[in-house]
Amino acid sequence: MDRRSFLAAATAGLLTGTGPLTSTGTPTSTGTGTSRALKGDPFTLGVASGDPSADGFVLWTRLALDPLGGDGHGGMPARDVDVDWQVATDERFSSIVRSGTVTARAGAAHSVHVELAGLRPGTPYHYRFRAQGRLSPAGRTTTTPDGERPLTFAVAACAHYEHGFYTAYQRLAEEEPDLVVFLGDYLYEYGPSGYTALAGRVRSHTPGKCATLADYRLRHAQYKSDPDLQRAHAAAPWLVAFDDHEVENNWAGPVSSTGAPAFARRRADAFRAYYENMPLRRASLGGAALRVNRRVSWGTLARFHLLDTRQFRDDQACLDGVRAGCDERFDEGRTLLGAGQWRWLEDGLRGSAARWNLLGQQIMVAHRDYRRGPGREVSLDSWDGYAPERARLLGSLAATSNPVVLTGDAHMHHLADLTADPDDPGSPVVARELVASSIASDGDGYRDGTWIAESMAENPHISYIDQRRGYIMARLTRDDLSVAYRTLDYISRRGARARTAHRVTIPSAEQARA
Repeated sequence: MDRRSFLAAATAGLLTGTGPLTSTGTPTSTGTGTSRALKGDPFTLGVASGDPSADGFVLWTRLALDPLGGDGHGGMPARDVDVDWQVATDERFSSIVRSGTVTARAGAAHSVHVELAGLRPGTPYHYRFRAQGRLSPAGRTTTTPDGERPLTFAVAACAHYEHGFYTAYQRLAEEEPDLVVFLGDYLYEYGPSGYTALAGRVRSHTPGKCATLADYRLRHAQYKSDPDLQRAHAAAPWLVAFDDHEVENNWAGPVSSTGAPAFARRRADAFRAYYENMPLRRASLGGAALRVNRRVSWGTLARFHLLDTRQFRDDQACLDGVRAGCDERFDEGRTLLGAGQWRWLEDGLRGSAARWNLLGQQIMVAHRDYRRGPGREVSLDSWDGYAPERARLLGSLAATSNPVVLTGDAHMHHLADLTADPDDPGSPVVARELVASSIASDGDGYRDGTWIAESMAENPHISYIDQRRGYIMARLTRDDLSVAYRTLDYISRRGARARTAHRVTIPSAEQARA
């Protein structure tokens, strides 16, 4: 059985077991006494891995007998459950290199985070869990390499459950990337039909808009129960960061965009549910805050700098939205990243010895004029709404080795040149920005050639736009970054193929000079 067949079988629940496994794969009796028999399969939400390092990674699962159990606990009993885990170098788990037992706490929605260290660099591994005689799907992950080994990675964002099926996740998994970079809007907080796509509603959210810890846990469970999302998580380790909808549309720092009461508590609950459902390290937890800005290196070839563009920002200027004539957006005192994150970012860019520096973040950096003809309208939720801070970012990128910006949020593919001065057509290009379309948000999508041509004429630094759903697949080497913009013709029904709608190759500065 090849790797793809094995993962498909595991995800479909075709692999079974009769008890917790020892490191040799032999069934044994139950463990420490905190567990009693569960009445059903607790691995309905799949498995995941994330944040790989040269000697380890994070393994994740969450037990749920009934993912849509109304209390947000997935139908699990109000007690802790022992979970065994294994890591192997082969798909059949005949060569176990690490194993152990961890407790899935009832107070943490029976989520499990296993942080491993001491493994070999640049090595693929396979992992699985077992609890109460039930075996989880198997996942594939990897440690990061030494040196400049090439990297194949996917970029994805924005997966509104109601707007379409997750075929794009299935196609992404079939491409078997080394790494998946997910840049926000993993889920949406709206109640049923709270945000309707042009294509209508393909399936329905759980009742009500998310407002409590139980609501967010339930919504995460609904999304995680999708088999195509489970396939994508099982295929490769993920780097994840949130945007706005994991909490509330267009929230900004401590400010609710809707004036929701007790927003600090709501945000803390959303963060807690996000951690419980993602392959994040425990170091990301910090009281009512959740740290997602972090760095992950792929040997000496690349360093990923993941940003948080929500938690530390000032409220959007001029009451938010797409507007003209907003002088407030030029206020030097307004911040998007916050002072602490700025120091962290600039120190990391300045101190990076990697050949490529990839900035993973949520909102468009490139200037985007939405008005045709004279005048200018910009999105005040994007970097356009924080113009002086964007100038600072571009200055930092200009002094960085081979910077590339990876972006989500826009629900359209974009390829843009980031220039030192967005208002000067002759200004030098300091970086390229790759904006991934959505996995599902806004339904089937389309390609309006007239609208695209007008938009690019108004914004000549943007050389490609596509309104269809999809993701980016990229291949990074010492000399260049080869990018394929992948699109699907529809997601309102299953079965669409993924096609490469556009390709671009970005040479390294060293290669361009050669």
